[in-house]
Amino acid sequence: MKQDMILIIDLGSEENTILAREIRQMGVYTEIHPHDLTEEQINHLPNVKGIIINGGKNRIVDGKEINISDAIASYNVPKLAIDCDGKPALPSNETEKKDIIQKFVFDECKCLKNWSVENFIADQVELLKQQIGDKKVLLALSGGVDSSVVAALLIKAIGKQLVCVHVNHGLLRKGEPEEVVRVFGQEMDANLVYVDAVDRFLDKLAGVNDPEQKRKIIGSEFIRVFEEEARKQEDIVFLAQGTIYPDIIESGTKTVKAVKSHHNVGGLPEDLKFELVEPLKMLFKDEVRACGKALGLPDNMVYRQPFPGPGLGVRCLGAITRERLEIVRESDAILREEFAKNGLEGKVWQYFTAVPDFKSVGVRDNIRTYEYPVIIRAVNTVDAMTATIEHLDWAVLDKVVNRITAEVKGVNRVLYDMTPKPVATIEWE
Repeated sequence: MKQDMILIIDLGSEENTILAREIRQMGVYTEIHPHDLTEEQINHLPNVKGIIINGGKNRIVDGKEINISDAIASYNVPKLAIDCDGKPALPSNETEKKDIIQKFVFDECKCLKNWSVENFIADQVELLKQQIGDKKVLLALSGGVDSSVVAALLIKAIGKQLVCVHVNHGLLRKGEPEEVVRVFGQEMDANLVYVDAVDRFLDKLAGVNDPEQKRKIIGSEFIRVFEEEARKQEDIVFLAQGTIYPDIIESGTKTVKAVKSHHNVGGLPEDLKFELVEPLKMLFKDEVRACGKALGLPDNMVYRQPFPGPGLGVRCLGAITRERLEIVRESDAILREEFAKNGLEGKVWQYFTAVPDFKSVGVRDNIRTYEYPVIIRAVNTVDAMTATIEHLDWAVLDKVVNRITAEVKGVNRVLYDMTPKPVATIEWE
């Protein structure tokens, strides 16, 4: 069944995403689009049953007041104007506000409650088949939530026409490259290209101390490896990306300035020879995870913690060495195991270990040691702009410390970082 859609037109509101989520929670699909949509663009959107024109204080752009296009104004569906053209905004009372939206969506627009993850997947499979036809698609499969869900969705839609490239740069967590190969290469029978680039990356990073320089090397080298693998493939027409809606919002819209740039939003070269495929670009993170579950991905992929693009490269502090990188990987695995055993896996937003590039004096079996410390960090946040510290139970912390010092070679000290953001950042680098 085709999902009914309410179209939200961004006319300067700061609450477009809040409104979109509220309507989706009512069981109706929504998409947010700019104020200057053309007739062709509107006609290309499926099953639009109503339009909400969402005005606000960002309506003044470059000193001029923006307005909706003639195509939007003349489109023959019910419309609701919020805080624009002299019409009153919604009441501040949440119940009254929700009641007005519900009456518009269901009474005026006659929408059916047919937005669900399953219907979304069915619609996207059909749309992907139409867009791609018999051509081939290339996807950089990191093992993160977004790229994994895109891969699973494309496999369902086009099967072996999808070519997944997994680049192991040596900076992933313990077991992650193997998990990608097992899930996609074996269980889902994907057309998977596995690239072992560990030595290549670590050789490039040898002796590099500056965190930003490390990030640049990891990012640029990844693009080079991916481009090399792309050139080996024949007849690739499309490039798939795990872009999701928060990426687009944070990278800036026509009425909202960028918070931070995302590599998959506006960061691609102008001479890109591929047509983009971005089936998740209108979904929020929780909806992406729900899609992953519905597509049969394992929980440890679907509910994977936020993980920095440079991976463990920014948790092996200072110049990366193979010894300290292995300490980070092993200690991080122990921390995650113990958090899972103690019911903290879904409770704490992010937790990890970091290893600095200095040693401390210790004692083991009555013999002096000179080994590395491991730093544990566990934080909670809503938007990653601020973060609070998880106050771990002492028994849990004792178990983690005892396991790391006993099982991870080269460690004689474990520290717990108690600093919130601000003044600290979530990651150390």
